[in-house]
Amino acid sequence: MIKICFVCLGNICRSPMAMFIMQEKLKRLSLENKIVVSSKATSNEEDGNDMHPQAKAILSKKNIPFTKHQAQKLKKEDYEKYDYFIGMDYYNIRCMHNIFENDYQGKIQLLLDREIKDPWYTHNFEEAYQDLEKGVDALIKKLL
Repeated sequence: MIKICFVCLGNICRSPMAMFIMQEKLKRLSLENKIVVSSKATSNEEDGNDMHPQAKAILSKKNIPFTKHQAQKLKKEDYEKYDYFIGMDYYNIRCMHNIFENDYQGKIQLLLDREIKDPWYTHNFEEAYQDLEKGVDALIKKLL
């Protein structure tokens, strides 16, 4: 079983959106028992908070099911629990390297070949969704 953790700053916008998008795509491909996904934050600013209301709204609009979410911070011991840590921007990548102190297995990578803008700041959840979907599709293709 492949275990993937999507990571963003607060774990209330991009990383949970990516998680729910990927879960739905895996379900449609009957791969939900082969690839498991979760999401975490590089900061503890939003610890325990649910997904951003606009993130929920865009997922609903796109017919992507989601459940109640609780933001949680990535911990050093998480490194051994996952096969991949997928960051949304270069700052996430730097933070993951700091949290884990060493990526000796090369598990950390960006979702796209460029940064995915944080809709918390841009207020553009549609653009974030489009980028996340593109990245998730590419990731699934890579894993298969």
